[in-house]
Amino acid sequence: MEFLFEGILAITWKQVIMWIIGALLIYLAIAKDMEPSLILPMGFGAILVNIPMTGVLDQTLPGIGPVQGIIDWLFKVGIEASEAMPLLLFIGIGAMIDFGPLLSNPRLLLFGAAAQFGIFATITVASLLGFSLADAASIGIIGAADGPTSILVSHVLKSKYIGPIAVAAYSYMALVPMIQPFAIKLVTTKKDRKIKMSYNPKSVSRMTRLLFPIVVTIIAGLVAPASISLVGFLMFGNLIRECGVLRSLSETAQNALANLITLLLGITISASMRADVFVSLETILIMGLGLLAFVFDTMAGCLFAKFLNIFLKEKINPMVGGAGISAFPMSARVIQKMGLEEDSQNHLLMHAVGANVAGQIASVIAGGVIIGLVPGLL
Repeated sequence: MEFLFEGILAITWKQVIMWIIGALLIYLAIAKDMEPSLILPMGFGAILVNIPMTGVLDQTLPGIGPVQGIIDWLFKVGIEASEAMPLLLFIGIGAMIDFGPLLSNPRLLLFGAAAQFGIFATITVASLLGFSLADAASIGIIGAADGPTSILVSHVLKSKYIGPIAVAAYSYMALVPMIQPFAIKLVTTKKDRKIKMSYNPKSVSRMTRLLFPIVVTIIAGLVAPASISLVGFLMFGNLIRECGVLRSLSETAQNALANLITLLLGITISASMRADVFVSLETILIMGLGLLAFVFDTMAGCLFAKFLNIFLKEKINPMVGGAGISAFPMSARVIQKMGLEEDSQNHLLMHAVGANVAGQIASVIAGGVIIGLVPGLL
């Protein structure tokens, strides 16, 4: 009975706030279908790690002594010591992606690169707001629109805000259908959005599909060596998909592996969602900066497409440039929907998918570049 009262008396107002945040995340996952495979475990974990005197985190319990918490153990083994969970997830992501639309129109790679502008713009803004360079870089990578990349970069740079960064990254990925239309309409006219694009895909040979992940890995390793673990695992997953002789392994990577790692990653990240760290003004700023990064990324992709249109005879619908962020395949679907809203015959899906998968590659390379550059500047 005494232990029971000690637990109740140990509750702080910040922990109660985290319970509310956890409940909100669970609600959004279930009721609004917002990235439920990761948002729901994160929400439950946020509640779990903020119940005092439970032993799920490393702590000393009355009458028991030091206890190694299971969530802390998962965090130290799966993220802190080896970075295994985010990297293994990239195998599953790579196995899900069909690079065919991109390979049939390689210039879409330019949109993937242009739409990473928000990362570096947000790093600048975060630095001006007083965050250290390592923390600012970790916050900026939210703009990669890629949850595993955000988690990995913030961990490698030893940011103390890994929890808020993960929540922001996955929350805004789920809100892409709301964020992108707003950002796109800020920099495009109705006439821009009505531009029709013909789709005459070039045939992509099996050899090209097989060589692509290998060549990208080599080039990324030479240009941005720090990105090789990110790009390499992504491309390895894609090679499993395209080789044609590992169909069962490809299906396992796309389903069982990706689902299991996502589930564990979600609840493991909650180790960094303790109330004493999470409930702060900095968390609010990070959520705002994460939104800014997504908006900047989308706008940069659209503006780059408008710039190219100055020189092109066959115009590009600027919305396709907005699909250059890494939120695959949500962003491509948003662009298709917006195109049909402007003109029921305006089908932009395949162009948007190509730009979207280009963004997936560009985001992990951008993450590697940041990992390689920032430590040398500190």
